[in-house]
Amino acid sequence: MNTTTTYVRLFFVLISVLFFCAYTTTAFPGGFTPANLGIGVAIGGVLAALLIGMERSIKKIGLRHFNIVMIGLLFGYLMGQAINLILGAILDLGQLGETAAGFGLLKVAVYLFSCYFGVMITLRSSEELHLSIPFIKFQPAVQKKRDLLVDSSAVLDTRLIDLAGSGLLDNQVMIPRFLLKELYAHLESVDDTYKGKARRALDVIKKLEGMHTLGLRYVETDFPEIQDIETKLVRLARLTNSNILTADQNRIKQSTIESSEGVKMININALANSLKPLTAPGEHLEIKIQRSGKERGQGVGYLEDGTMVVVNGGGRFIGKTIKAHFVSLKHTSSGRMIFCNACGDEEYEEEDEELVHATNPTRSYFALDR
Repeated sequence: MNTTTTYVRLFFVLISVLFFCAYTTTAFPGGFTPANLGIGVAIGGVLAALLIGMERSIKKIGLRHFNIVMIGLLFGYLMGQAINLILGAILDLGQLGETAAGFGLLKVAVYLFSCYFGVMITLRSSEELHLSIPFIKFQPAVQKKRDLLVDSSAVLDTRLIDLAGSGLLDNQVMIPRFLLKELYAHLESVDDTYKGKARRALDVIKKLEGMHTLGLRYVETDFPEIQDIETKLVRLARLTNSNILTADQNRIKQSTIESSEGVKMININALANSLKPLTAPGEHLEIKIQRSGKERGQGVGYLEDGTMVVVNGGGRFIGKTIKAHFVSLKHTSSGRMIFCNACGDEEYEEEDEELVHATNPTRSYFALDR
C-alpha cells in the first residue's frame, strides 16, 4: 500500500510539472526558454507539494466522511440554485434589473453560504443520513454487528476498561456528546458525590481514548427537546440501530425497551455473572443421580445447562438427589465435566485424583478460583 501511494504521488508530481511547463512555454513571452521552463517546473512542484501536504493532513478522513461532504456540497449547491432563482424572479418582477448591478456578487455569496451550511448540516446529521427515496429506505442485505452506545453507569464502571482491552468491543463503542456534556456539568456541581462520579467517568473515557485499537467514536446527534438523558440514549440507539451498554440493571427495564423500542441492553453485570465458574473448590452442590458411571461406584447427573457431573460414590443413589463435594472441572470437545465426591464417602477422596489423570494422563486440571 505504501509503495502504491508513493507511485501515485510521483505520477501526480510529474503530471503537474509537465502541465505547467507546457503552459509557461506556450503562454509566456519567449516561448520555449530555460527561464519559462524553470518557472513551469517551480509552479508545478509547488502545486504538487501543496496537494501532497493536504492529502497527508487529511489522511484520517475516511471514505464515509468524504461522501458526506460531497452530499453536503450537492445539497448546498441545490439550495443556492433555488435561492438565486427566487432572487432573480423577484428582481425581474420588480423591474430592478438596472439597479441590481451587484447581483452577480450576491449570487456568489449565496452559493458560498449555501455550500457551507449544506456541508455543516450534513456532517452534524450524518447519523440520520440514509440512501433513500421517498417512503423507501435501503438497508444492507447482511446486517453488520451492532454498535454499542455507552451510558453513564457503564463509564462509571472501571471494568469497562478491561472489557475494552480484551478486543471484544473493537470498532463498536460509541459515546454520545450529550453524555459528555452532562458529565462536565456534574464536574462543576457543588455536590461532592456528583463531582467525584463525573471525575471517575471522565478518567475512564480518557483511558478508552488511549486504546488505539478500540476505535472509540463520538456521536454528535442530540435531541434538545428531550430533557431526560436515558430517553435521549434510547432514541439515539433506535436511530443508529445500536444497542446500549450499561452497568445498571434497575434504571431501564430491558424487556420494555426490547419490545417497544427494538433496543437491547447489554449489561456488564450479567456478562460478569455468566463468566463466573460453575463452582469453586470446597463448595457443595445438589445433584440428582440419573445413571451409573463407567467406573466402579460412580454416578452421573446433569446440571440445568446440560453439564455432566460425575459423582464418585454416587452409583448407589440412582434416582435420588444427593449433596456432592466439588473436586475438579474438565473441559472436553463435547463440553464441560464436573468431578465430585459424594458427601460422607471419604474413601473416594484419594481415588479421584488417580481417576482424573487416568482419563487424560497428558494434561493436568486445576480448580477454578472466583
